[in-house]
Amino acid sequence: MKVIPFKIAASQAESIIVSEDILPYFYGHMHRHKEMQLTLILKGTGTLIVGNYTQPFAPGDFYIIGANQPHILKSDPIYYQNNVEGSVHAVHIFFEHENTLSHLINLPEMEFAKSFLEKTRQGLQIPEGYAPEAARLFLKASRSSGLKRLLISIKLLQYLSRHVKEYKLLTTDFAAAPFPAVEDIRLNEVYQYTLEHYAENITLERIAAVVHITPHAFCKYFKKHTRKTYNAFLNEIRINEACKRIVNGDATCIASIAYATGFNSAINFNKVFKKTTGKSPSEFMKEYRHKWDNALKLLRQPACLIPMFASSLSVLPASSSIAAQGLVWPV
Repeated sequence: MKVIPFKIAASQAESIIVSEDILPYFYGHMHRHKEMQLTLILKGTGTLIVGNYTQPFAPGDFYIIGANQPHILKSDPIYYQNNVEGSVHAVHIFFEHENTLSHLINLPEMEFAKSFLEKTRQGLQIPEGYAPEAARLFLKASRSSGLKRLLISIKLLQYLSRHVKEYKLLTTDFAAAPFPAVEDIRLNEVYQYTLEHYAENITLERIAAVVHITPHAFCKYFKKHTRKTYNAFLNEIRINEACKRIVNGDATCIASIAYATGFNSAINFNKVFKKTTGKSPSEFMKEYRHKWDNALKLLRQPACLIPMFASSLSVLPASSSIAAQGLVWPV
């Protein structure tokens, strides 16, 4: 499979495009498009890859994906096995600002938007504390049309550029430039193979054979295009899966999670886990349980108060009834 040059279906009457996915699983191919993309996950879990970055995604996550950035929302395997319509739900807003909105963006009054759109080329995640207000404006824009959608979208960009602090970067600077098509194809093959076989013993010889080059050439190629070694990338995928298993209670002990995600020892797993997340597995589990307790307290609040703390509910495991229904902020 290759990174697909995706064409966003646009109406001549709309300069800002809205798309809503209510599907058995998310679109399973690495792809890119000329539009900047804002995505709010309402239902479903999996792995997000943007450029050279990978992390788990869950309900309540809010991402900004830069124009022409290769990306994929890879649903967890259970979604492909169940194949049930409506298992995942996300809303996307696409801004084609280089051509369609260029005259508007270049106005002096829109300088805030112009500078912010430049920052989005690396890809951003909106921090939890700002997600409820950002999601409120986002959903209000997505449910509007015509001039009203445009005006609300401008207000959303203003909020994102002036009020949101400490964005989480999804890529490093080099990744802003698009890869040539042939490199897209190779990287996608590597990403897809790793996502499907991370729990196995993936040697350099084995992964190099996937793209039909020697192990030495593969090491140079992967480092050149991602600024990290393949083993570092593989460990990130494995730790992402380990975090999901801890959250979902899929294993009885840390050692069983280590072996289930491809590590050959619990000691090595603990070392890589802390290097990747900044916490030990036990610290991560303790922090998750604290957030879970807080989420349960929120559920005891009157229903009208819960949306005020909606971002806190994103810690709920996918198996819970709340996460299964997705998160919806009122507008």
